Amino acid sequence: MELLVILLAVGIQLFLTYKKVSPFLSLLFIAILSGLLLGMEPMQLVKSIEKGVGSTLGGLALIICLGAILGKILESSGAAEKIATTLINSFGPKRIQWAVLLTGFLVGLPLYYNAGFVILVPLVFSISRKANLPLLYVAIPMAASLSATHCFLPPHPAPVFLVNAFGADMGKTLIYGLLITVPVVIIAGPLLGRNLRSIKLQLTEPVIAQEPQPAKALPPVLPSFLLGLLPVILITLAVVATYFLPEGNLQKFFLFLGDPTIALLCSVFLATWQLGIQRGHSATTTMRWLNEAIAGIAGIMLIITAGGVFKQVLQDSGTDQYIAAFSTRWRMPPLIFAWTVTAFLRITIGSATVAGITAAGVVTPLVASGAASPELMVLAVGTGSVFGSHVNDSGFWMFKEFFNLSMKQTFLSWTVMESIISVAGLGGILLLELVV
Repeated sequence: MELLVILLAVGIQLFLTYKKVSPFLSLLFIAILSGLLLGMEPMQLVKSIEKGVGSTLGGLALIICLGAILGKILESSGAAEKIATTLINSFGPKRIQWAVLLTGFLVGLPLYYNAGFVILVPLVFSISRKANLPLLYVAIPMAASLSATHCFLPPHPAPVFLVNAFGADMGKTLIYGLLITVPVVIIAGPLLGRNLRSIKLQLTEPVIAQEPQPAKALPPVLPSFLLGLLPVILITLAVVATYFLPEGNLQKFFLFLGDPTIALLCSVFLATWQLGIQRGHSATTTMRWLNEAIAGIAGIMLIITAGGVFKQVLQDSGTDQYIAAFSTRWRMPPLIFAWTVTAFLRITIGSATVAGITAAGVVTPLVASGAASPELMVLAVGTGSVFGSHVNDSGFWMFKEFFNLSMKQTFLSWTVMESIISVAGLGGILLLELVV
């Protein structure tokens, strides 16, 4: 009975997604329907909904909002563009793929995929034209870095939600994610890009004509890099302090600064002052950036909240024990089971974020039972959420239209790139499982 309800819930989610129903409403609907079909009393179901909302938002609302604000400040102040132009000018034309790869990685850490993509596309066109290089040779490393940081690394919404859902340690997840992301983006970026050099594209002049802002209008190099990386630095220092500093006030200080919420809050305060007020922007302007960032993340927050409700209903109905035993009966390792479930949802739903959130409700019991590391489970779901992107994914169309690709060319470049990130990422997770 439990399996049929889960399959029905997933099927309805796929159907409603196909019909363009808001994921927030569809996830809430299937959570309520699943609870009733699983035998929950109506008032018990109401309490589960309230508990799901509270436990989900309580663990990640501030992190996601502060991450969005920091990204918006870096974008609007020109700091993200300064990072990009500095790296590209430093590496030179012979190592341009590695410059674009690192640029995408550093811009992708604080910025969401869509924002980072729009910022870097004009640079990709400019580099391709000036260096006389094939467009996909330059574009693929950038896209691979942005995609990998989006699905693997906090403070992006899906990884933060998964960390909260699985009770994982944010610092460990970040470090494990970085260890896996680096080799994965090298394979899916420069190596794949070199194999796509032969693809000839018909470039459109309006896109090519876009140029970065003049360098004199951008912030200085040091604060741009430092503020973009500050949350990662502080969170990493907290992990180091845990293992290498004796217990005492100094360790407590680093653990406090390295708490994800505090690290992001400090970064936002410093960025607001250094990139906003100090650069001559009024308080009204900087506060407008804040409001725009929160407005832009509101829809994602609602989707994540509904996903937390679905997860809570599955737990409170007792279905979690059934799911925990399910992978054992299949004799499938938990991490591979989680990846498979998420990859299936990704192919059918399209949205990586919705696929990861939906899968969390199914595989959380495996973590609760102690069958898998919470941090590695976050990454397993993250890798599965980017597998096989195709026509039902907005990222597919964004990549196709910006670079004026045919459908075949988009499948051979974008879809292959996303699948390589997913499969290579899973391989890295399984290797990491052997040593942690």
